[in-house]
Amino acid sequence: MDTLDRQILSLLNDSLPLVERPYRQVADALGITEAEAVDRTRAMKSSGLIRRIGAVLEPRSLGWTSVLCAADIAPGSVEEYAAVVGAYEEVTHNYLRSGHPNCWFTVIAPNGDRLREIVSQIEMRLGVHVLSLPARKVFKIRVSFDMD
Repeated sequence: MDTLDRQILSLLNDSLPLVERPYRQVADALGITEAEAVDRTRAMKSSGLIRRIGAVLEPRSLGWTSVLCAADIAPGSVEEYAAVVGAYEEVTHNYLRSGHPNCWFTVIAPNGDRLREIVSQIEMRLGVHVLSLPARKVFKIRVSFDMD
């Protein structure tokens, strides 16, 4: 990833313009062509650097449900954990932290049955207990990372 890729990521992370040709605006801001902005973004997505580009919505307002989950994963099994958890499109966040439990992820699903099914499958595939922590109160914060 070079400086231009980091600049594109920063712009995409901050806000993808809701216009007919959003990559044209990204390109104009960086002094590159629209095709280059699209090609570089596509390459970052293909490589796995970008997992998803999409809106951030409040699941409850759509009638969906979500849960924060945590599991204690042995250091030698973290890559397997990441592959298993990351295979679910319903997983929106997946990260490693110090301490115990050390692996955390968020699941958003259309209903409680699907949510429980995902958590159960992850437990069976990894042979670990997954702690489910449904939100009692939801706080939305805006996070923006300057990659440059």
